Amino acid sequence: MRYFFAVMRFTLTSLVALLLVLLMVALEGCVVGPRYVKPSVPATPNYKEETPGSFKELDQWQPAHPGDRISRGNWWVIFGDPELNKLEEQIADSNQDLKVAEARFREARAAIRFNRAARFPTISTSPSASYVKAPDYSPNSPAKIREASTGEFELPIDLSYELDLWGRVRRSVAAAREEAQATAADYETAKLSLEAELALDYFELRSADAQKQLLDNTVKAYTDNLQLTLGRFKGGVAPRSDVAQAQTQLDTTTVQDTDVTVQRAQFEHAIAILIGKPPADFSLAAAPLNNQPPSIPIGLPSDLLQRRPDIAAAERRVAEANQQIGVARAAYFPTVTLGATAGFAGTQGSNWFTWPSGFWAVGPALAQTLFDAGRRRATSESARANYDATVATYRQTSLTAFQEVEDNVAALRILENEAQQQRHAVASSQDSLQIFTNRYKGGVDTYLQVITAQTIELANERNDIDILRRRLDASVLLIKALGGGWNASNLPTFGASTFRDY
Repeated sequence: MRYFFAVMRFTLTSLVALLLVLLMVALEGCVVGPRYVKPSVPATPNYKEETPGSFKELDQWQPAHPGDRISRGNWWVIFGDPELNKLEEQIADSNQDLKVAEARFREARAAIRFNRAARFPTISTSPSASYVKAPDYSPNSPAKIREASTGEFELPIDLSYELDLWGRVRRSVAAAREEAQATAADYETAKLSLEAELALDYFELRSADAQKQLLDNTVKAYTDNLQLTLGRFKGGVAPRSDVAQAQTQLDTTTVQDTDVTVQRAQFEHAIAILIGKPPADFSLAAAPLNNQPPSIPIGLPSDLLQRRPDIAAAERRVAEANQQIGVARAAYFPTVTLGATAGFAGTQGSNWFTWPSGFWAVGPALAQTLFDAGRRRATSESARANYDATVATYRQTSLTAFQEVEDNVAALRILENEAQQQRHAVASSQDSLQIFTNRYKGGVDTYLQVITAQTIELANERNDIDILRRRLDASVLLIKALGGGWNASNLPTFGASTFRDY
């Protein structure tokens, strides 16, 4: 009968505890803190700068769109250079800076699981077994008492669960999720930057190859001119000063021809490091620059907010800062923890796991800070200040992105016109050089005029190569400014949130 009443007391107590838990869980719908609203960004309906006349909406490359299952992230294929394609594909697997960004993303993803664990109870145990012998003499009596000894065998199982009444845990999980998304966007930003840097270095190297080829041909032409002046000097037709001028022109151009190889070597070394190789194990065969700037779809300023990974990262950190305000606000409310302990305790191994040796206890505990000298208020103010800072960073990142697009669109349009003007200048200088060379051979003009025409013609041809390089660089920078082929829909979700406050 006594056993029956004990069981009844156990059942009623358990039922009351269960009802209490269900009531507490029902109250967990409360979430304190501000609702998240995506900050506005000062933007215009269209870009200020007009696109180059050669730009057309072609199908050769388009940025990714939400729901688009076709990968268009390999933006570099628009340049149609197989060697560049091969190099770009090695960055994702070999670049060490990118591996750092990827490790940071995995670290942030693990933080989600860490914070999410607080949504579940913590169960622990600390079993112990000991044999205790009492002293032979009592401390209060000199008489010898009988020897006494007892065993202590315990197997407790403890459960602790913090009821998330005010949303602190849920907001911590959400904040970790936002940070992980931001870190994923950081990875994409680093990847895009490295890809763009490789393309820039590649076109710089090919430009150096084109300059080298031009200077090699020029040195050969100047060598022939030197032989011409030597022949005329020996024939008494030309003064010795013509020979000196021709020799000076040849030596000066030879120095330029040698100097361009320094830049070429440095760009080759930079490319090797970007693809994760030591410079000694990498080389590129010389090939003059012959790429042409591609047509790039610009889109609208509003599209840019979804296409740039750095903007997405800044926006996700605004959302994270908003969650942290809620976490700081929850500290003003009491914390309710449900605790439970159950197990067995006995005096010897034989009665350790018997029913009379069992014990249990369950009940909630409430904790409320009554005075902290303004610590919680300072934490809340800090969270609010951090939120304001992230909003400003988000807006500044967006404004900078608009500037980068405008800068490179303007550069491409102006350089396209400049390239046409430069081609006319090259043709004119070549005609001028041919005229003065013929007049010199006919004895009409001095060799100084030929030297002047040669200098102008070489400068124009080198500038023509440099303008093409600048146009290609501006194309790469414009694609980078537009976010490459990335879109905010590519951000990982890490599972559905338990609540939505935005």
